[in-house]
Amino acid sequence: MHEMSLCEGIRQVIEDQARSHNFKTVKRVRVEIGQFSGVEKPALEFAFDVVMRGSVAEGAAFEMIDLPGKAMCYDCMKEVTLDDRLAPCPDCGGGKLMPVSGEEMRIKDLEVV
Repeated sequence: MHEMSLCEGIRQVIEDQARSHNFKTVKRVRVEIGQFSGVEKPALEFAFDVVMRGSVAEGAAFEMIDLPGKAMCYDCMKEVTLDDRLAPCPDCGGGKLMPVSGEEMRIKDLEVV
């Protein structure tokens, strides 16, 4: 389950920020997850609770913000939103699509005390 290693990375970032900015407790963590990222959100939520035990983020609320998948269609030269990475262009039906967003996962912000 790669969601566990994703949460270990989140924990490392949080701990680095806690040292840099001198905070002791994280109350909320918000992450943005692209539609094409391949992240299993229920598994990520479970892993977050497990990995954050014993850290400044133990017991923190964990919010996941969905980011749409977008691609550039080289048939009609438009940026389009896609529900599925392999779907044809919703405007022209073309198949020459290059993803431009939706593959990312990043920490948006932390609520700390």
